Amino acid sequence: MTVVEKKQTAERLSESLAEVQRLIELHHERDERAAAANVLQELEQRLQSLHPADIAYILEALPLDERLLVWERVKSQQDGDILLEVSDAVRETLIESMEPDELVAAARQLDTDELADLAGDLPRQVVYEVMGELDEAEREQLQSALSYPEGSIGALMDFELVKIRADVSCEVVLRYLRRFDELPHQTDKIFVLDAQEVLCGVLPLRSLLVADPEQMVSEVMATEVVSFQPEDEARDAALAFERYDLVSAPVVDERGALIGRLTVDEMVDVMREESDSEVLNLAGLKEEEDLFAPVVDSVKNRWSWLAINLCTAFVASRVIGAFEHSINQLVALAALMPIVAGIGGNSGNQTITMIVRALAMGQMQIGQAWRLWRKELGVSIINGLVWGGAIGLIAWALYGRLSLGLVMLAAMTLNLMLAATMGVLIPSLMQKLGRDPALGSSVLITACTDSGGFFIFLGLATLFLL
Repeated sequence: MTVVEKKQTAERLSESLAEVQRLIELHHERDERAAAANVLQELEQRLQSLHPADIAYILEALPLDERLLVWERVKSQQDGDILLEVSDAVRETLIESMEPDELVAAARQLDTDELADLAGDLPRQVVYEVMGELDEAEREQLQSALSYPEGSIGALMDFELVKIRADVSCEVVLRYLRRFDELPHQTDKIFVLDAQEVLCGVLPLRSLLVADPEQMVSEVMATEVVSFQPEDEARDAALAFERYDLVSAPVVDERGALIGRLTVDEMVDVMREESDSEVLNLAGLKEEEDLFAPVVDSVKNRWSWLAINLCTAFVASRVIGAFEHSINQLVALAALMPIVAGIGGNSGNQTITMIVRALAMGQMQIGQAWRLWRKELGVSIINGLVWGGAIGLIAWALYGRLSLGLVMLAAMTLNLMLAATMGVLIPSLMQKLGRDPALGSSVLITACTDSGGFFIFLGLATLFLL
């Protein structure tokens, strides 16, 4: 999607949200029942014209009471698709507002792989009732998808696919495809199997359309195939989709038998969720939070890392307290020390963001941490000398002491070196311990650069200025 298309999509969503909010406000203002009903009817018609993903966007942007009002006006045929599109936190509020028979009706609309995505959030009785209505093959597919852990390929794979044998002609394949009312979505290739149902290649549709009808599939198909196993990590598959520009890819078991496929729309969702998770974890948030969640729920999501931050802030205050005598003798220290800590924190966050991204993209191995640390250390020394020198000159000009400017230069450089060290060390250590390298990294790096910056600057000032 181009920049212009993204801008147009954003504008369209904003206009739709504004229109829905206008109708809701109009509904609240109307006293007469007939007039209010007309507004609700107009709201319902507006919602009918929107894609489920757009409705999901609107629901996430509304307070709970308005969200439920809009949810009641959504056509029941769209319930399942919308529940798949909304965030986990908003989905929970919508499901809580629905009766069991409404949930069953919504689940019936979904394909087996989509039902597997939603099953973890539905009441168990609803899942059992829907499973009882599936045929034997669909039930086995659903049970298979539910047997894999969240975040694995098996939990995301799609069972709707087109498969053929290698010993038939392209003309036979074309006649076979014409028997379908429509091909499964995101079908860009046909999977070619041998007599044992083992994957032996893929036949891209573009190759099929230009091939001689008399040619055999075995002559046209591609034998080098990017495939996955159900136990593999979904985020690794998402990186492969991005790297190889895949639209779909086969999922095979340990003997190579085809059991499902992955599609690009699922991988886009995985990449978005991974990106959102990294941003939230950097800030120390446990999970995606409903923007209009109750106060208690928001407090539960945020308190733990705030408690850690409070402890680190107390440590930083104790560092300052230890140099209280020095600050009393030279008041300029109080004005200058936030600069040292602030620049160190920003630099550390730049380093840690780059390292976390590299780890998430699989571009960095733990063994490379030493080399990256040396590189970041070089960057920090240069930045420290340049910007520390600049702020040192300003301090000299303001307070008339060259020695104060030199202390600023040294403190800035040393704190940036500390920021570079911790920026590489924190995510690398968390990765080695099996934790998410982004979890609370921003909080930890800020704590280190604040306490370290205060200690370095005030310590140098005490040694050389007093």
